Amino acid sequence: MAYARIEIAPSILASNFARLQEEIHAVEEGGADVIHVDVMDGHFVPNISIGIPVVQSLGKATRLPLDVHLMIEHPEEYIEEFVRAGAGRVLVHQEATPHLDRALGMIRELGAQAGAVINPATPVVMLTDVLDKVDTVLVMSVNPGFGGQKFIPGALEKIRDLNEWRARYNGGFRIAVDGGVDLQNIAELALAGANEFIAGTSIFHTPDPAAATRQMRKLATEALSQKV
Repeated sequence: MAYARIEIAPSILASNFARLQEEIHAVEEGGADVIHVDVMDGHFVPNISIGIPVVQSLGKATRLPLDVHLMIEHPEEYIEEFVRAGAGRVLVHQEATPHLDRALGMIRELGAQAGAVINPATPVVMLTDVLDKVDTVLVMSVNPGFGGQKFIPGALEKIRDLNEWRARYNGGFRIAVDGGVDLQNIAELALAGANEFIAGTSIFHTPDPAAATRQMRKLATEALSQKV
């Protein structure tokens, strides 16, 4: 059966780190399913973000699973450390390693869920040989590295292609989308086949992150309920 459950994943990259625990509690109250954590090394992407100590602290600050997105070179060298730090899901980029199959296997062997990520310029076909080994495929709908970017429309076709493959081969992986996800496009993304919605600015840069989280789920769920 195709994976169908809607998941809202607030991305703490857009949160106020001075009030991080408060902001996490707000999205928990709003019904968030997972906390998305962007790890950047300043090499694979042109930005530096958080590392292993912060992931350890986050694990103590929330009851939700941590969705750790490794935007780093040589991710295999750090997978074990992040899982031990509390990552329930680890996502690695197809573009960051010549050994994607090995990296995904490492994640699963360590007891975490494994995810493969593709950048906007990477075609879905690059993941064909690992789709039976993933729990998540993450389609980047912006070029990774910074929050608040505009959604790249080509991501919709990638999501549709993945959804078709998932249905045809009875795949159980979730299809995630990250970058420019907001209240204006979440319904269209859900109809295309996405079921995990990673959102930063459109949740944390609002007066009420809990309400924004609830509204995102409402719109995605309503879109699917109206689908014939």
